[in-house]
Amino acid sequence: MLFTLIYNTGARMSEIINIRVVDVVLDGSPCVHLNGKGRRKRTIPLWKSTVGTIRAWLHTNLNMHGDTALLGPVGPAYDASECGATLTLAVNRAAVIQPSLKGKRVSPHILRHTTAMHLLQNGVPFNLIALWHGHESVNTTHRYVEANLR
Repeated sequence: MLFTLIYNTGARMSEIINIRVVDVVLDGSPCVHLNGKGRRKRTIPLWKSTVGTIRAWLHTNLNMHGDTALLGPVGPAYDASECGATLTLAVNRAAVIQPSLKGKRVSPHILRHTTAMHLLQNGVPFNLIALWHGHESVNTTHRYVEANLR
C-alpha cells in the first residue's frame, strides 16, 4: 500500500509515512490530507483503485483507527529506511515478472516523478500537478513539461 499511496498522490516519503487513519477520507470525495514541508497542508484526491487498496488494508488491520499511523500495523510506523528497503524488495520481486526492471534505479522520488509525468501526459494542467505535489512554485513543476517534450 505504501507505493500505491506514493504513486497515487505524488507525495514525498516523509508525508506518506506520517499519514494517520484520520487523514484518509474514503467516502464521498475520497482524499488524503497531507502535512508537507514547512507545515503546509494539502489535500490530494484518491483514485478508486487506491480507495480499494486502503479499504482492504484497514479491513486486514482492524486495530487501526484515529491517530494510528496508516502504515504501521505492528508497532510504530515505517521510517524512511524501512520504506526504501521495502521498495527494493518489491522491485526485485517485480523484476522476476518484468525483467526490464533489473538494474533500474527505482526510488520513492522516481515514483513521485512518474506520477507527475503520467498526470501531465493525461492532460492534467501542470499548475494542478504543482498544487498536488506541494511545489512552492509552478516553475518547479515546469521541469516535467520540459521532460515530457523531450
